[in-house]
Amino acid sequence: MKRTTIVINDADLSLGRLDKLLATRLPDLSRSKIERMIKSGAITVNGRAEKPSYEARLGDVITIIETPEPTTLTAAAIPFGVIHEDDDIIVVDKPVGLVTHPAPGHHGDTLVNGLLARFPSLSGINGNERPGIVHRIDKDTSGLLVVAKNDDAHRYLAAQLADHTISRTYIALVKGTIQEETATIKAPIGRHARFRKKMDVNIATGKAAVTRFKVKARYLGYTLLEVELETGRTHQIRVHLAYIGHPIVGDLLYGGKDPLYHDGQLLHAFRLRLIHPKTKKAATYEAPLPAHFQTILTSLEQRRR
Repeated sequence: MKRTTIVINDADLSLGRLDKLLATRLPDLSRSKIERMIKSGAITVNGRAEKPSYEARLGDVITIIETPEPTTLTAAAIPFGVIHEDDDIIVVDKPVGLVTHPAPGHHGDTLVNGLLARFPSLSGINGNERPGIVHRIDKDTSGLLVVAKNDDAHRYLAAQLADHTISRTYIALVKGTIQEETATIKAPIGRHARFRKKMDVNIATGKAAVTRFKVKARYLGYTLLEVELETGRTHQIRVHLAYIGHPIVGDLLYGGKDPLYHDGQLLHAFRLRLIHPKTKKAATYEAPLPAHFQTILTSLEQRRR
């Protein structure tokens, strides 16, 4: 059991509500975990249980009691590619259809289960349910993500995500013909008002989101894009491309069925650039398009001739 005490000072007051304040003061804990701890009484203010929305006051004494979380995660022989591995990081090439970490309906068949089978040491910052996971990509998106083997590497990579110095580049096949050669989409993203599984562009309450793209090829009724994320909102590329009227092929949630392909969106994270947590040098990793994606592009090329 670990006990931590924080006394609220003037600088803390600008952070607002209790859960937000603690997410800043305790970077090793996710905001969702902090919220759970507040609600369970593991975090108290002046010896009393409070709500996550509690507005801290000068001199408040916050006590945090952390106990090891039990886990029921099991190692499993889950297929995925490894582009790079060293003492600090693993760069994974995730296939379409694989969930990154445990979620409702997916507990023993995720990338995390596969990581546990192949790598005995992973960072613990995101708790027992997400060992090593620094960021995620959607189940039906393929490609690169970086996994941390230890907490120091995890903190270093998470800081790069926060200040947008990790570069993530994707290949996407979208519906329709895009005339521009390059473009930047700036549109805030938030939870959809009616459909909770969806995200949506929301000018009033959404969080800032920026996506850049350039055209790589045009086909009859389709366009191939190279897309770069400046921010990392949930479903960002999928939402932004649907917002401009060019949803990703195969994206049933934001674009509906397409006769060309409808077994997972044709979106592949093919390039990842980061500063390595140990060497402090820039590193670039790439993963080729999966076979099904390349086959579709080949068929489109043949139609164009």
